[in-house]
Formats: sequence, C-alpha cells, structure tokens
Amino acid sequence: MENFIVSARKYRPDSFDTVVAQSSITTTLKNAIKNNQLAHAYLFCGPRGVGKTTCARIFAKTINCSNLSPEVEACNACESCKAFNTSRSFNIHELDAASNNSVDDIRVLIDQVRIPPQVGKYSVYIIDEVHMLSSQAFNAFLKTLEEPPKHAIFILATTEKHKIIPTILSRCQIFDFNRIGISDIAGHLEYVAQNEGVNIEKEALNIIAQKADGAMRDALSIFDQIVSFSGKEITYQDVISNLNVLDYDYYFRLVEHFLKNEVPDVLMIFDDILNHGFDGHHFITGLSSHLRNLLVCKDTVTVQLLEVGGEIKERYKVQASVCNSDFLLKALEISNECDMQYKISQNKRLLVELALVRIAQLTLKKK
Repeated sequence: MENFIVSARKYRPDSFDTVVAQSSITTTLKNAIKNNQLAHAYLFCGPRGVGKTTCARIFAKTINCSNLSPEVEACNACESCKAFNTSRSFNIHELDAASNNSVDDIRVLIDQVRIPPQVGKYSVYIIDEVHMLSSQAFNAFLKTLEEPPKHAIFILATTEKHKIIPTILSRCQIFDFNRIGISDIAGHLEYVAQNEGVNIEKEALNIIAQKADGAMRDALSIFDQIVSFSGKEITYQDVISNLNVLDYDYYFRLVEHFLKNEVPDVLMIFDDILNHGFDGHHFITGLSSHLRNLLVCKDTVTVQLLEVGGEIKERYKVQASVCNSDFLLKALEISNECDMQYKISQNKRLLVELALVRIAQLTLKKK
C-alpha cells in the first residue's frame, strides 16, 4: 500500500511563484537575491500556517542555487538544489527554538556558524518559534546575529513578534506575513482537489476556507479530513455536517421570519439548532455575521467585502434587497449586545431567545 502524504506536505510550495497570497514578501526576497543585497538576518513573523518556514526554505534553496532562472527561481538541477530536494543539504540548518531554548543550545549554534558551507555560497540557519528562546539565550545570540561570518544568514520565524527583545528586532530585516484571504485559500484548495481527482462544490470550499481562519496549513488539514469522510465526491452538506458548521439556510430562514414578525417560528428554529448540538454563543455570533453580510450587500461598493461565493452570494443579494438598513443596524446592535452578555448570563438560552424576540419585533414597531 502506498504511503499517504498529507496535503499540507505534498502541496507545500517549492518556489517563490507557488507561495499563495504573499506576493509582496516573495517579490522583495527575489529582488534582494537578484541585486545581491542579502541581509545577514531576517525575521519572518505572522500567524500560523501562512508560509513563514516555507518561504525561509525556498529563500535558502534559491540563494545557494548555481543556475538561477531569469525569474530568480531555483533550477532544481544543480547539486545544491538536488541536495535540498532530497533533504540532505548541509547548507540549511533548522533549529526548533521551542525545544532548544537554552544558552548551551545557542553556544552550539554559534560554534557551528563558523564552519563554511561545502557546496554553495551560504549556510542558512532557520530558527523556528524564536520567541521561545530564554532571555539569556537571546543575549548570547546577539553578537553573532549582528556580525556573523560572510557565509552565514539567519532566518528567524515567529508567531509572536511582541515577545522578541528590541535588540534582536533591530538587527533583522522584518517581514510581516498576512493572513491568507478566503478566496485565495478556496482557489488553492480547488487546485489541490483537481490534482487529487476530488469533485467538491464551491460553497464547500468556501466553508473550509472560513474555518481555516487565514491559515493554509489548517485548510489543507481540514480538506484531508473531509476527503476521508466523504471520498472523492464532496458536497456542501458533507462539509457542514463534518465540521459542525451551522448551515447558512438557518440564518436566511430566520431573517425571513424576522421580517414577518413570526416569533414562534424564530424560537422553533433556535430550538432545532440547539437540538443539533450547536452552542448558543456560536449561533449568535453566526447571526451577527449574517446580518453584517446583508448590510454590506446593500451597497455596490461594499459588496466586495462579502467573503462567500456562488449561489450563497446571490441569496445574500436577494435577501439584502428586501431588508431595510435601519432594521439591519438595530438587529446587529441587539445580536452584538447578546454576544457581549453571553458569558456572564446565568440563563444563556433565555438571553438568546429574548434577543431573537426583540429582533423579530423591530419591523412591528414601525407598522
């Protein structure tokens, strides 16, 4: 039986062009290589799963390539590139600062830095989760970081830049990685699905992208989970049932009942949601998001802020056209108020039900 490789590893970018949604950073790095203006220390910071370590590896591979392409990409044919691709390169050293955070670990690294590379021009030291280093280790590292040998380049990666001491920050070129947008994640997942021979609905891709919260690695892990659950044919319903996500349909039906002042129907929908095992707080935050989406659909300028696709987007536009802006603003105010009071409330179900009744009577007052 063939060994299974998780999608996050199988589809890990191996060139600057394949990195998703970090074009400003990859362009800057490519220009630095092209113009031979390499710094001796870089700090890559940003949330998890956005490509920090991946970009560090691609950068390390590219600067040691002896036959760069005109687009400043590694050739994958020279000895250095082959060694990197088969994980036997002695030019790239990866250190996990979470488990090597003492002064002694840094001293070993400092001794290692003095040794020049055997193949290629640079020895690259990638230190992951660098904020985990102890303050003594940081101080021991300072001098080497400021004046390393010509062949040494440090790339520090962290999810928590605020924990790094200013003296380290001042010695590095800092690159802030962005969260990856829902459309970018969905687009990459679609490419992965095509390669794997998986048929998946676009709405399902959007749900996975939203659940991933800006992290491509999380999105690919969720995708693998869904494929294990549903096989090669994946529907929107498969995804929401597997990920325990509230169906958009609940919220569309709720707003219809709100506009008709049908309080009993609203309460029965909420009861059905609770019976399906959903948390009241999760429901009320989802309702706030739904009302916010309807509000941004009211204007052609803000409709681009709607991060859903296909049929769902059209449903939002149709429902927004029958909703009054005043109603949406007041409903948002009530749901937001409920959200803030939820944690301190003794009777959480009653709190949500009261909020729903108040929203359902907003248009009644106008009549």
